[in-house]
Amino acid sequence: MRGEVDERGARASLYDEVTARVVAELEAGRFPWVQPWEAAAAEPGLPRNAASNRAYSGINVLILWGSGVAHGYASQGWLTFRQALEAGGWVRKGERGTCVVYADKYTPDSEKERVASEGGEARAVPFLKRFTVFNVAQCDGLPERMLARAEPLPPREIVPVAEALIEASGADFRVGGAQAYYAPGTDHVQVPPQPAFRHQVDYYRTALHELGHWTGHASRLARDLTSPFGSAGYAREELVAELGSAFLCAALGIQPSVRHADYLSSWLEVLRADNRAIFRAASLASKAADYLLGFHAGASAVGEAA
Repeated sequence: MRGEVDERGARASLYDEVTARVVAELEAGRFPWVQPWEAAAAEPGLPRNAASNRAYSGINVLILWGSGVAHGYASQGWLTFRQALEAGGWVRKGERGTCVVYADKYTPDSEKERVASEGGEARAVPFLKRFTVFNVAQCDGLPERMLARAEPLPPREIVPVAEALIEASGADFRVGGAQAYYAPGTDHVQVPPQPAFRHQVDYYRTALHELGHWTGHASRLARDLTSPFGSAGYAREELVAELGSAFLCAALGIQPSVRHADYLSSWLEVLRADNRAIFRAASLASKAADYLLGFHAGASAVGEAA
């Protein structure tokens, strides 16, 4: 029992710690999913494990983006102390790592024995595990492949990879009018024509935000899209779409931006009331991004990495 209490306390402490950091950034007028590209040193992209090249997901994206900005790291590549050694390199003496998290469930032996004797379903116990990673900028001796930076998009208004993803999704994607929205009733996305945007790349940022809502339809990822405007549920869904757009932009090499800053106060209200809200939103956003990237073979999925 003491172990279970300690584990619950550790999870609560971690939820509080991460939520407090995100709330502090938002209160200061900074958006953690945009800030990385406001720092000149940072390359666009999702944080990835430099050893496996898999992208991190969910709350770990925000944690690693924030750490990269705070320390001025140019690379989105991260790895554990052991992975650095296995790659032939090492973490420099005195460097401090960044704590990321891994959430899963396990079934205790006692529960397996109970099911074996009494039947029924086994009750899984959730756990949250911390582990430490280091940016490749904190290491020496790593192979060149781990240090290579992502190629920037060419300077042009049309982003072919984004166009291809929109088309491949099969969404009822309509261009016209003066408003951007997703209509659950008719299951269609509406965005203004690209020339209507002050910065034409905002067309893609907005399109990916609305497609993030589109993934929540009952026939796809089945999120609750029925919450009325101004409610906590509405704010939570907007946060999922906002994060999902940022994750998609990063995966496609497009610089994210804040599309719905007017929701800041409602997001803060949600996060202050629930220390797990940002974890859930980031997890759902990764699932939405993965869902859309799954339609387009040319884009890298936002998968989990250890």
